[in-house]
Amino acid sequence: MRGNSHDSSHPEVKDQGRRTVDWLLHSADWLVTCNDHMICLRDGAVAIEKDTLAGVGPSEKIRQQFAGLQEWDMTGFLLAPGLVNTHVHGAMSCFRGLADDLALDQWLFEAIFPAEANHVNEELVYWGTLLSIAEMLKNGITTFCDGYFFEEAAAQAALQSGARAVLGQGILDFPAPDQQDPGRSRQRAEAFLKNFPHGHDRIRPSLFCHAPYTCSAETLQWVKGLCREEEILFQIHLSETRQEVLQLRKKHGLWPVEYLDTLGILDGLTLCAHGIWVNPEESQLLAQRETGIAHNVGSNMKLAAGVAPIPRFLSEGVKVGLGTDGCASNNDLDLFGEMDLTAKLHKVYWKDPEACPASHVLKMATTGGAQVLGWSSHIGSLEVSKKADLMALDLNSPHLVPLYDPVSHLVYSARGSDVCHVWVDGRQVVSHGRILNCREEEIIGRIKKITQKLGSLQ
Repeated sequence: MRGNSHDSSHPEVKDQGRRTVDWLLHSADWLVTCNDHMICLRDGAVAIEKDTLAGVGPSEKIRQQFAGLQEWDMTGFLLAPGLVNTHVHGAMSCFRGLADDLALDQWLFEAIFPAEANHVNEELVYWGTLLSIAEMLKNGITTFCDGYFFEEAAAQAALQSGARAVLGQGILDFPAPDQQDPGRSRQRAEAFLKNFPHGHDRIRPSLFCHAPYTCSAETLQWVKGLCREEEILFQIHLSETRQEVLQLRKKHGLWPVEYLDTLGILDGLTLCAHGIWVNPEESQLLAQRETGIAHNVGSNMKLAAGVAPIPRFLSEGVKVGLGTDGCASNNDLDLFGEMDLTAKLHKVYWKDPEACPASHVLKMATTGGAQVLGWSSHIGSLEVSKKADLMALDLNSPHLVPLYDPVSHLVYSARGSDVCHVWVDGRQVVSHGRILNCREEEIIGRIKKITQKLGSLQ
């Protein structure tokens, strides 16, 4: 059967001079590397040794060099790097569909903030994040960048599931579910960093200031200072709506990107989510400071927030990754859908069919995402010495036949449901569409119980 393993620990391995590795995935119809040259190989193979890619290339060559303790014939599959989701609020899967079809201000202040104040606790964050991780892993997302409250619970969910994650503790200048006294926000942040589960390469801590309109200049500066001390990612929502941009400009006399720059916030370890209402001068500033943008096209469209200037960002050298945002403002966590929307929306908006070509969009979902998270030397592409984070898509579906260009197919034709197998850090976490480290039935049952009270808010 395709995609099944067989024991290949043959005694003749040493005689043949082949290097024994943990996994040998060979004979894939297509191998999409997402490297700098976007090399795609027919009949490709990868060799995985512990958590690392030991070999990537044509099947004949890789099979001559390596013997796998587990060898899989991947005929009928496409192998590609795991996708990188640069902006999500994992626990908000519990709010999926809770307050749809509202303007962002009304959605946030009248629905989401009250729901969070009354219902968010460690239990909801743990199980809600685990539900999101299950959805993401099954959709080929191997790395995600999270921002929410009770992030210690989110870290435990990431560890249990086998996913790779950046986990940002949320900070506000008004009472939050896990910190009722805003005056003690620094102590909360320091406690999070102190108690973060260290010694695990798959997860990294981060701090997340919600936005310039919910965090003062003083808060933004001490949080960024703490991030610099710890050499971790600083996250913030930025320029998501035209109204917030005008309000900030009226209050401070500066555009949002300029405002953050005067505060010393912008650098290569700052990630700005959305970045919709960014003018050309601000784009150049983001590029100069090497600051990343997390583009959340589905959420931006659903909340009618606007269209981010992604073609301009890319042409000016701004780092851009793709994000889904949380389920409350997007409803699903499928980066294949985000890739398709990104390519198509920008073509019609800018009236240019060459805007955001498939290769650029796929890079945003892989190497671009790795870059904005500060993880590009380890993940985002299938290259020797990088981490073994990859997915296998089953190509035997009507909507994937015929296949002329695998990059085009990944952006315009594939769906999360096409993902069959997933590996993170060299360990298989999804097999035949089922997650391996968690019981889906238990997660779903827990979420249904936790969210019973939330239904009354509709």
